[in-house]
Amino acid sequence: MELIKEFIKKKGFGILICICISVPSWFAGKQFPIVGGAVIAILAGMIINIFIKNGKTRFEEGIKFTSKKVLQWAVILLGFGMNLNVIVKTGQQSLPIIITTIGTSLIIAFALCKMLNIPGKISTLVGVGSSICGGSAIAATAPVIDADDEEVAQAISVIFFFNVLAALIFPTMGKLLGFDTVSGEAFGIFAGTAVNDTSSVTAAASTWDNMWNLGSATLDIAVTVKLTRTLAIIPITLILAFMRTRKEKKQGADGNRVSLKKIFPFFILYFVAASVITTIALSYGADPSVFSPIKELSKFFIVLAMAAIGLNTDIVKLIRTGGNPLVMGLCCWIGITAVGLLMQHLQGIW
Repeated sequence: MELIKEFIKKKGFGILICICISVPSWFAGKQFPIVGGAVIAILAGMIINIFIKNGKTRFEEGIKFTSKKVLQWAVILLGFGMNLNVIVKTGQQSLPIIITTIGTSLIIAFALCKMLNIPGKISTLVGVGSSICGGSAIAATAPVIDADDEEVAQAISVIFFFNVLAALIFPTMGKLLGFDTVSGEAFGIFAGTAVNDTSSVTAAASTWDNMWNLGSATLDIAVTVKLTRTLAIIPITLILAFMRTRKEKKQGADGNRVSLKKIFPFFILYFVAASVITTIALSYGADPSVFSPIKELSKFFIVLAMAAIGLNTDIVKLIRTGGNPLVMGLCCWIGITAVGLLMQHLQGIW
C-alpha cells in the first residue's frame, strides 16, 4: 500500500496530465484518421509544454514514466494484433516488394546520416518509421536504441508529414500511372508498401475503392500487405537490441561490470511472445475479436506515450533542427515509392 501511495505521489500528477491530453486526442484521432490520435497528442503536448515549462517540476517523473514505460507496454500489447501464420501466408506476393523497400529506406537513411551529419538515433527512427509502419515502428524502436523524447517527436513529425502527402496524392498518382481499376490489387499492394502508417494506408486505399466502386477490395489487400510489413519490427528491433547491448558491454569492459539484464530491452521479447500466443490461440480456433480490446488498448497507450513525449519536447528547437531529418524523410519516401513501383512492374502486377 505504501508503495502505491509513493508511486501516486511521485508520478500521479504527470500521468494525469498525460491522460487529460491523450483522451481527447484519441477521440479526435477517430474523427480525423488521416492524422491519427498519436500525432494530435504529440502536437497538443508540445503546445501545452510552452505554458507549463517553468512549473513542470511536479509533473516530470510521471511524464517520464509515461513516455518510457507506457510506451514499452504499448509495444508488448501490439504483439496481440499479429497472427503470424495468416500474415505470412497472405503476404507472400508482396514479400519481395516489402523486403526491397525496407532495405532501400534503411540504406538511404544510413547514407544520409553520414552525408548530412544527422544524429544516428534520429536517422534510425526515420529510416525504420519510413520503411516499416510509421509511428508503431518508431514506438517499438525508440526504447531499444534509448532515443530521447525530442528525437522521437522529430521522427514522428517527419513520418506524419509524408503520411499525409501520400494519402492525398497517391490515389491520383495511381490513376495517372494506369493501375488496374477492376481488382484493386496493384494499388492495394502499392499503398501497403509505400505508405507508412496504418491510418494513411487505410485512407489511401479507401479513396481508391471509392473512386472505382470496388467496395473494400483495395483496402483488404492494402491492410494485409501493411500487416506483413509490420512483422519486420521483430527482426529489426532484435538486431538493434543486440547491437546496443554489445556496444554498451564493450564500453563497460574496462570499467564497471555491465549487466545484460539492465541494458537489454526485454520488452521486445515479450512483444514477440505476445505475437506467438496470438498465432497459437487463433490456430486452435480462438475468435480474433478476443484480441480486439487488447489491440485498442495498445493504440491508446501509444497515444498516451506520445502526449508525454510532446510534453517533453521543445517545439521551437524542433522546428529549428528539423530541416535535415525532413530531407532524409523525403529521400526515404521517394526511394520506397520508386522501388515499390519498379518491383511491381518486374513482377507483372502493374
